[in-house]
Amino acid sequence: MGRGRVELKRIENKINRQVTFAKRRNGLLKKAYELSVLCDAEVALIIFSSRGKLYEFCSSMSMLKTLEKYQRCSYGSLEANRPVNETQNSYQEYLKLKARVEVLQQSQRNLLGEDLAPLNTKELEQLEHQLEASLNQIRSTKTQFMLDQLCDLQNKEQMLVEANKALRRKVKQMKPYAP
Repeated sequence: MGRGRVELKRIENKINRQVTFAKRRNGLLKKAYELSVLCDAEVALIIFSSRGKLYEFCSSMSMLKTLEKYQRCSYGSLEANRPVNETQNSYQEYLKLKARVEVLQQSQRNLLGEDLAPLNTKELEQLEHQLEASLNQIRSTKTQFMLDQLCDLQNKEQMLVEANKALRRKVKQMKPYAP
Protein backbone atom coordinates (compact mmCIF):
# COMPACT_ATOMS: atom_id res chain seq x y z
CA MET A 1 0.00 0.00 0.00
CA GLY A 2 1.54 3.30 -1.08
CA ARG A 3 1.49 6.57 0.73
CA GLY A 4 -0.89 9.33 -0.17
CA ARG A 5 0.10 12.32 -2.22
CA VAL A 6 2.48 14.70 -0.52
CA GLU A 7 1.48 18.35 -0.77
CA LEU A 8 4.31 20.14 -2.56
CA LYS A 9 5.18 23.16 -0.49
CA ARG A 10 8.26 24.33 1.37
CA ILE A 11 8.90 22.39 4.57
CA GLU A 12 8.98 25.00 7.33
CA ASN A 13 10.81 22.92 9.96
CA LYS A 14 14.53 23.32 9.20
CA ILE A 15 15.54 19.86 10.45
CA ASN A 16 12.73 18.07 8.58
CA ARG A 17 13.60 20.07 5.45
CA GLN A 18 17.26 19.05 5.72
CA VAL A 19 16.40 15.37 6.27
CA THR A 20 13.97 15.40 3.35
CA PHE A 21 16.59 17.10 1.14
CA ALA A 22 19.21 14.47 1.99
CA LYS A 23 16.83 11.54 1.37
CA ARG A 24 15.40 12.91 -1.87
CA ARG A 25 18.85 13.98 -3.13
CA ASN A 26 20.19 10.48 -2.55
CA GLY A 27 17.12 9.01 -4.25
CA LEU A 28 17.53 11.33 -7.22
CA LEU A 29 21.24 10.48 -7.55
CA LYS A 30 20.39 6.78 -7.36
CA LYS A 31 17.71 7.14 -10.04
CA ALA A 32 20.13 9.03 -12.30
CA TYR A 33 22.67 6.22 -11.91
CA GLU A 34 20.05 3.53 -12.55
CA LEU A 35 18.79 5.34 -15.66
CA SER A 36 22.31 5.58 -17.04
CA VAL A 37 23.04 1.88 -16.43
CA LEU A 38 19.69 0.37 -17.42
CA CYS A 39 19.10 2.49 -20.52
CA ASP A 40 22.68 3.27 -21.52
CA ALA A 41 21.77 6.96 -21.31
CA GLU A 42 24.20 9.78 -20.79
CA VAL A 43 23.06 11.46 -17.57
CA ALA A 44 24.41 14.53 -15.82
CA LEU A 45 22.86 15.83 -12.61
CA ILE A 46 23.88 18.96 -10.70
CA ILE A 47 22.30 19.86 -7.35
CA PHE A 48 23.05 22.86 -5.16
CA SER A 49 21.71 22.75 -1.61
CA SER A 50 20.18 25.82 0.00
CA ARG A 51 23.57 26.39 1.66
CA GLY A 52 25.30 26.28 -1.72
CA LYS A 53 26.87 22.84 -1.36
CA LEU A 54 27.35 21.06 -4.68
CA TYR A 55 26.24 17.49 -5.43
CA GLU A 56 26.81 16.09 -8.89
CA PHE A 57 26.58 12.90 -10.91
CA CYS A 58 27.79 12.26 -14.44
CA SER A 59 27.50 8.92 -16.20
CA SER A 60 30.16 9.77 -18.77
CA MET A 61 33.82 10.34 -18.05
CA SER A 62 33.56 14.11 -18.33
CA MET A 63 30.94 16.51 -17.05
CA LEU A 64 32.43 19.12 -19.40
CA LYS A 65 31.74 16.99 -22.49
CA THR A 66 28.18 16.30 -21.33
CA LEU A 67 27.59 20.00 -20.71
CA GLU A 68 29.00 20.86 -24.14
CA LYS A 69 26.68 18.30 -25.70
CA TYR A 70 23.76 19.80 -23.77
CA GLN A 71 24.62 23.30 -24.97
CA ARG A 72 24.84 22.16 -28.58
CA CYS A 73 21.44 20.47 -28.36
CA SER A 74 19.68 23.13 -26.29
CA TYR A 75 20.92 26.28 -27.87
CA GLY A 76 21.52 24.91 -31.36
CA SER A 77 22.24 27.68 -33.83
CA LEU A 78 22.41 30.35 -31.11
CA GLU A 79 25.49 28.72 -29.65
CA ALA A 80 26.91 27.28 -32.85
CA ASN A 81 29.45 30.06 -33.13
CA ARG A 82 30.56 29.78 -29.51
CA PRO A 83 34.08 28.39 -29.37
CA VAL A 84 34.96 25.36 -27.27
CA ASN A 85 37.47 27.58 -25.48
CA GLU A 86 34.62 29.66 -24.04
CA THR A 87 32.92 26.51 -22.75
CA GLN A 88 36.19 25.44 -21.16
CA ASN A 89 36.47 28.89 -19.57
CA SER A 90 32.97 28.46 -18.15
CA TYR A 91 33.94 25.07 -16.79
CA GLN A 92 37.14 26.53 -15.30
CA GLU A 93 35.04 29.24 -13.66
CA TYR A 94 32.72 26.55 -12.35
CA LEU A 95 35.71 24.69 -10.87
CA LYS A 96 37.00 27.90 -9.24
CA LEU A 97 33.57 28.60 -7.75
CA LYS A 98 33.32 25.01 -6.54
CA ALA A 99 36.71 25.34 -4.84
CA ARG A 100 35.65 28.69 -3.33
CA VAL A 101 32.47 27.12 -1.95
CA GLU A 102 34.52 24.31 -0.41
CA VAL A 103 36.90 26.84 1.20
CA LEU A 104 33.97 28.82 2.60
CA GLN A 105 32.32 25.66 3.93
CA GLN A 106 35.60 24.64 5.60
CA SER A 107 35.91 28.12 7.10
CA GLN A 108 32.34 27.92 8.39
CA ARG A 109 33.05 24.52 9.98
CA ASN A 110 36.18 25.97 11.62
CA LEU A 111 34.24 28.94 12.98
CA LEU A 112 31.76 26.47 14.48
CA GLY A 113 34.67 24.67 16.18
CA GLU A 114 34.54 21.66 13.85
CA ASP A 115 37.29 20.01 11.80
CA LEU A 116 40.14 21.86 13.55
CA ALA A 117 42.68 19.00 13.45
CA PRO A 118 44.28 19.95 10.10
CA LEU A 119 44.98 23.54 11.25
CA ASN A 120 48.44 24.55 12.45
CA THR A 121 49.15 26.79 15.43
CA LYS A 122 49.24 30.01 13.42
CA GLU A 123 45.91 29.21 11.73
CA LEU A 124 44.36 28.34 15.09
CA GLU A 125 45.58 31.66 16.53
CA GLN A 126 44.12 33.54 13.56
CA LEU A 127 40.83 31.72 14.04
CA GLU A 128 40.92 32.56 17.75
CA HIS A 129 41.51 36.26 17.00
CA GLN A 130 38.73 36.25 14.43
CA LEU A 131 36.34 34.66 16.92
CA GLU A 132 37.39 37.14 19.63
CA ALA A 133 36.77 40.06 17.27
CA SER A 134 33.37 38.62 16.36
CA LEU A 135 32.54 38.07 20.02
CA ASN A 136 33.54 41.65 20.85
CA GLN A 137 31.30 42.93 18.04
CA ILE A 138 28.42 40.78 19.27
CA ARG A 139 28.91 41.97 22.85
CA SER A 140 29.07 45.58 21.69
CA THR A 141 25.85 45.18 19.71
CA LYS A 142 24.18 43.42 22.65
CA THR A 143 25.30 46.16 25.06
CA GLN A 144 23.99 48.88 22.75
CA PHE A 145 20.69 47.03 22.41
CA MET A 146 20.40 46.70 26.19
CA LEU A 147 21.25 50.39 26.67
CA ASP A 148 18.58 51.33 24.13
CA GLN A 149 16.08 49.13 25.96
CA LEU A 150 17.09 50.69 29.28
CA CYS A 151 16.57 54.17 27.84
CA ASP A 152 13.14 53.17 26.51
CA LEU A 153 12.19 51.70 29.88
CA GLN A 154 13.36 54.85 31.69
CA ASN A 155 11.24 56.96 29.35
CA LYS A 156 8.25 54.70 30.00
CA GLU A 157 8.93 54.92 33.72
CA GLN A 158 9.01 58.72 33.52
CA MET A 159 5.73 58.77 31.60
CA LEU A 160 4.14 56.43 34.16
CA VAL A 161 5.41 58.60 37.05
CA GLU A 162 3.90 61.67 35.36
CA ALA A 163 0.63 59.83 34.75
CA ASN A 164 0.61 58.67 38.37
CA LYS A 165 1.15 62.25 39.60
CA ALA A 166 -1.68 63.47 37.39
CA LEU A 167 -3.99 60.79 38.76
CA ARG A 168 -3.06 61.69 42.33
CA ARG A 169 -3.86 65.36 41.63
CA LYS A 170 -7.23 64.33 40.23
CA VAL A 171 -7.93 62.17 43.27
CA LYS A 172 -7.00 65.05 45.62
CA GLN A 173 -9.29 67.37 43.70
CA MET A 174 -12.14 64.88 43.96
CA LYS A 175 -11.82 64.22 47.74
CA PRO A 176 -13.36 67.52 48.93
CA TYR A 177 -16.56 66.65 47.10
CA ALA A 178 -16.83 63.21 48.65
CA PRO A 179 -19.58 62.89 51.36
